[in-house]
Amino acid sequence: MRRAGAAAIDQSGLLEAAAAPGRLGRIALSGMGSSYDACYPASTFLATAGISAPMQDAADLLHFRLSALGASDLLVLVSQSGESAETLGVARALRERPDGAPTIVSVTNGVANTLAGLADVPLDTRAGEETGPSTMTFAAALTMLGALARAVAGEEIPAAVATNAREADRVATAIEDLVVDGHLPEHLASWHGGRATTVILGRGTGRAAAEMGALTVKEAVGMPIEALQTAQFRHGPLELAGPELAAIVIATEPETAELDRSLAEDLLALGSGVLFITAAGSVPEGATSIDVGSLDRLVCPAASIVPIQLLAWRLSVEAGRSPGSYVHATKVTKRE
Repeated sequence: MRRAGAAAIDQSGLLEAAAAPGRLGRIALSGMGSSYDACYPASTFLATAGISAPMQDAADLLHFRLSALGASDLLVLVSQSGESAETLGVARALRERPDGAPTIVSVTNGVANTLAGLADVPLDTRAGEETGPSTMTFAAALTMLGALARAVAGEEIPAAVATNAREADRVATAIEDLVVDGHLPEHLASWHGGRATTVILGRGTGRAAAEMGALTVKEAVGMPIEALQTAQFRHGPLELAGPELAAIVIATEPETAELDRSLAEDLLALGSGVLFITAAGSVPEGATSIDVGSLDRLVCPAASIVPIQLLAWRLSVEAGRSPGSYVHATKVTKRE
């Protein structure tokens, strides 16, 4: 995250070129897998600033929604590798348009990749080499997208990148405070207790940690797990509540913190195990809780996902798996 924060400062000119069309037209954010999940904070942040910046996964965008993008629009394509099949498909299809394509901004780890070559503005997160499920690349993408969102929302570039780097550093410190506790992974695994059903619930920017956390558990542990927008859980999935449910509630958005706490209390009353991840908020009695501190919403998910990553690592080890390797999938998905 610190590298990505510094990278945004170094790429101030590119960020200005990326943000300028975003201030004038429509914005869309797209990617697949972890890259799609990383878009939640920027999309939410811009919406709260009165700027519509919807997320669309690259597969749906490619096959069904390209015609909704006009030449005056800004499209942000996120791909850690820059080689994801669907995301490349979107960029190539737009480049072949006879009537003009939207401005394409790529957010990738390095720029020696196909997507960056197709983009009008290639942004480099400088995450570094990563071989297993996305951790560094997810956090670095959040950081670069945070800088871009601040700029599109109207902050002057020098202030936007400086604030972004400062907030990324604060989150990095919070992560260091979490991982220094060598007993935390075992504590989290004990909390989970091998329950039959696991869900991760999040709202707003917390959706990034919820969705990415569930993806990480699937990849590292091979365990079924569902991520839901927290309010959706009451609309039917509440029937899952009971002693066999492990619910991770990410309550880092101040606007809905009390609603999240109320749901957690209801789940506890029904006998479910609750891991409550909060940002300096009140904690329901009986829940296992982790406070990541009061962090900027654009980059907070990089810290709030860490307990889930540590849980995934521990469960993977207990299952006899290698946490950083894949059985069926691959690090880079080059075919649809």
